[in-house]
Amino acid sequence: MGTQQIPGSAHDGEWRRVHPLSPWVRGWILVAALFVAVGRDWFEALLSGGVNRGWWSGVPLPVLAAVGIGVVVLVAAGFMFSWWTTRFAVDATTVRLRSGIVFRQLRQARLDRVQAVDLAQPLLARLFGLAELRFEVADAGESALRLSFLPVAEAEALRAQILAAAAAAHSTEQLRAPERLPHPAPALSGARREAERVASEAPADPGEVLVAAVPVARILASTLLTPFVMVAGLAAAASVALQVATGVAALGVALVPAFLAAAATAWGRINRTWNFRVLAAGDGLRLRYGLLETRTQTVPAGRIQAVGIRQPLLWRPFGWWALHVNVAGYGQSSRQEEAKSTVLPAGTLEDVFRVLGLVFPDPGTGPGSARGVVQAGMTGAGDDGGFASSPGSARWVDPLGWRRTGFLATGTAVLCRHGAFARTLSIVPHGRTQSVALTQGPLERRFGLANVELHSTPGPVRPAARHLAVADAERLFGELAARAAAARRRAPGAAPLARQHPPVRAEGDTP
Repeated sequence: MGTQQIPGSAHDGEWRRVHPLSPWVRGWILVAALFVAVGRDWFEALLSGGVNRGWWSGVPLPVLAAVGIGVVVLVAAGFMFSWWTTRFAVDATTVRLRSGIVFRQLRQARLDRVQAVDLAQPLLARLFGLAELRFEVADAGESALRLSFLPVAEAEALRAQILAAAAAAHSTEQLRAPERLPHPAPALSGARREAERVASEAPADPGEVLVAAVPVARILASTLLTPFVMVAGLAAAASVALQVATGVAALGVALVPAFLAAAATAWGRINRTWNFRVLAAGDGLRLRYGLLETRTQTVPAGRIQAVGIRQPLLWRPFGWWALHVNVAGYGQSSRQEEAKSTVLPAGTLEDVFRVLGLVFPDPGTGPGSARGVVQAGMTGAGDDGGFASSPGSARWVDPLGWRRTGFLATGTAVLCRHGAFARTLSIVPHGRTQSVALTQGPLERRFGLANVELHSTPGPVRPAARHLAVADAERLFGELAARAAAARRRAPGAAPLARQHPPVRAEGDTP
């Protein structure tokens, strides 16, 4: 039985090889390690003036040259065999990758399970005009398959063809949802004309619309103003001052690990979010970012399970916010997986509303009130925006943030806010709620309080309605469970959300 060909492409299931430079791009670190291992002693001896005191002392020069040439030939032969045995095949149903010299490996990804195909360019690959395709599939914590490397033009064309074939292979409306990504809803972002207004450069794909761009200066400043980096920097400055004042060198040495950790954290964030761009595309929310490794990532709107908006204390004077999402298929197994869940690393309020209009276009609050309700969840307190806040007894559990702690359940989602210093707003659609839990700690039990936790897929967003009166928490627990079940019954496996139910309020609250 023959393979099915992807319509309009040359990929008919035939096995093909990746670019010949792929093993060198992947294995350059091995070559560098060999050079370091072989040349370290020679370099140290050369600096000390004892060129004849190394391990090569007494070995004839022709023998050394022969050994060096042999090592180079062996490495080159290994890379050539690796390239020769690495092949891929694409047909209308599956992507396959076959690799290995001694131990052979065959990996495959079904197109009806493919949620997104990301295009990544590490630094060395970018120098040679190559790119890597990373396939994200449902229910996988990391990339299921990586096709590296192909020329950039071929990789982009193959990516478009695979996404088209994957869309055709999806058999349910839930998997078709990412094919048509709506533009921002007017209630949140002024629709497409607002996105076009901020477009400062023409996107590479004519079907893309630039929604938000994070300037490099803001990336640098927001990174320096993150609490961990700021505390580590102040501690380092204090240690230097103490060392100068007391003359005790150990004071500075003791804080070296913390300083290095802060530097690594800052560099990692800058490297990941450099030149961050958010675009609306036909196959999902398109993200472009990266300094040493550039990446084009697609976040399927139909797979977003929860949205989190956060503002650290030090960002407040500048009005910057970060926006994260929980995506079905993404995990939290590594820092890279966590970075993939960031759809806006540091944006203005208008940036947040434009992006939010893409990932959550219907907050279910009625026409004309969506922006005010969401903004009340971001910056408000008490009953602002119709939120039900925690009772007065919550001040004994959370003395600084109890007035900001609250929730609002609309016809389509639950909005939970908390945080006195770092403001946080979590949004979970009813149809995306996996389960609901009622929890109560010993101190909360003493003051008659309880929490309602909403469980989503793994990710950075952990929504919960905190420090509610026990009666209100029990009622909210039952209503949210019923609404989640009803939303799934009305739209089984689909993206549309319910709008029929009125907002849930705590007893005694006035509209």
